[in-house]
Amino acid sequence: MRRFAMLAVVFAAPVLVAAVSRERSLSRPATRTVWDSVYSAAQAARGETAYVAACARCHAASLGGGDEAPPLAGTGFLGNWSGQTLADLHDRIRTTMPSDDPGTFARPLITDVVAYMLKVNGFPAGAAGLPTTTDSLKEIIVRASKP
Repeated sequence: MRRFAMLAVVFAAPVLVAAVSRERSLSRPATRTVWDSVYSAAQAARGETAYVAACARCHAASLGGGDEAPPLAGTGFLGNWSGQTLADLHDRIRTTMPSDDPGTFARPLITDVVAYMLKVNGFPAGAAGLPTTTDSLKEIIVRASKP
């Protein structure tokens, strides 16, 4: 009987380690900020094209917002989003935009538009593009001022 208990522990241990590792990764706090060059210039350029085609009609060419559309740049935007993750922003866009047909934008398009928003808000570009996965975006926090 003791032998079976030991075998059960040996075979169950990897499962337990995996479960603990997954739990830690789910509760991991954001490790980077938008000041850490988290998007590429090429990605922001694609985002600008997408923004003009799909978003500017409501949020204005300047990203300043409109009658019912909030600003996507400047103190109004940063005041609303500072302290939240890029996953929060990405998910808000994904689930509520466009306002007349929510949920129709593809993840890569949204990610490119977010990169463009970061550029317009004065955050630096880097070599790598902004990731499209929610888990990766959860690791990047919006900070209005440089840490």
